[in-house]
Amino acid sequence: MLKKFIALALASVFALSALVACDSGSGTEAFGTSGTKDLCESGVVSTVAADVKEGTKTELKIGVVLIGDNTETYSKAHIDGIRTACQNLGIDPDDSAKVVWKMTVGEDAACATALDDLVAQGCNLIITNSYGHQTFTQAAAEKYKDKDIQFIAMTGDTAASSGLSNLSNAFTEVYQARYVSGVVAGMKLKELVDGGKLTDKNKDENGNIKLGYVGAYPFAEVVSGYTAFYLGVKSVVDNVVMNVSYTSSWHDSEKEAEAARTFISDGCVIISQHADSEGAPMAVQKAHDEGTEVYSVSYNVDLTGIGDAILTSATNNWAVYYEYAIKTAMNGGKIARNWIGGYEQDAVKITKLGENVAAGTEEKVNAVIADIKSGKLHVFDTSKFTVGGKTVTWAFATDSDGDFTYDKNNVISDGYYHESYTQSAPSFTLRIDGITELNTGN
Repeated sequence: MLKKFIALALASVFALSALVACDSGSGTEAFGTSGTKDLCESGVVSTVAADVKEGTKTELKIGVVLIGDNTETYSKAHIDGIRTACQNLGIDPDDSAKVVWKMTVGEDAACATALDDLVAQGCNLIITNSYGHQTFTQAAAEKYKDKDIQFIAMTGDTAASSGLSNLSNAFTEVYQARYVSGVVAGMKLKELVDGGKLTDKNKDENGNIKLGYVGAYPFAEVVSGYTAFYLGVKSVVDNVVMNVSYTSSWHDSEKEAEAARTFISDGCVIISQHADSEGAPMAVQKAHDEGTEVYSVSYNVDLTGIGDAILTSATNNWAVYYEYAIKTAMNGGKIARNWIGGYEQDAVKITKLGENVAAGTEEKVNAVIADIKSGKLHVFDTSKFTVGGKTVTWAFATDSDGDFTYDKNNVISDGYYHESYTQSAPSFTLRIDGITELNTGN
């Protein structure tokens, strides 16, 4: 069973013991400085930049395969993270002898071609940033396993089950930032309620205030995120319900905008998203400008420049991981097979608060973040939600045979769901009461 170390004063002692006991040299089992998770048992790696394992220093050439470019918010966040990490480590990200960029590479055979080309160009650290790239990245890792090349499939979840020592996955605990962004939304909602700004149209037949969420696909990554956002809102205003609409695309501005417009027409007061264009926030801002009481919480980058309907965005600080991975590769070390990082590692955050957030929001946010860091607050506290009217006491979260079906390891203990404990990528797929998926995304 997964365990939570209760005494924070003992955390560093346990962390040191675990680093000695686990096979950290293999890159499969070790964890970082927080010492708050029994990661040896679960097989997940939580590490920070300081946990670089050195070997024989090597001349590094980095290859990067991206699903988008600077015009797509998700890829822009990765680009910014890689550039920042490189600059911090004295690498010029614009020097093609050091970093080779391949942008707008599809989740198809084009990815395999791009990976082969990076190998041919002499890249010995190769990164892909989309979940849909993972199959091709794993195939390349198998194909070139006899070469001294490390492959990273960002947001992926098959590195451990693949058995390949040259393949790694990484993700952030962005669900923490989703929760905090939900608190921002909840504070605004409370202000609207207290000010008598809501109407019957903004509520369902039971008097619950309506929220909307634009999602890309019904994957764990999205489900985990929208659930965390909802629970953040609910921590401030309890009587809320949320509908989720899937677009079947990570980046489709018009579909995202149309989903937002549908929510606005239905009376949703706040609309959030796990999609990578500005379509939904732009639609919300337009409706707000036309007099509708509606606000947006976005993702990936700061969009407050769009207008005063934007409250904040949940985001990742990818530079934390990339600096760790690049530095490890430079020093001839083995990159952790799975990596996670949250507020404690400064790997997640919300962007600056918009001009229309409720009074006291900054203070509330700071308090919530402090509670997350200290372990006082757990996003998926099972006393705060139900499934089918019942408290959840077990949930599997390990795909032991690589068939994309969780089949072992109960990750509910100590009163909460331990997200990202058995793999770096999110595993939370519970459909909790109060949230309705309007479509399957097909």
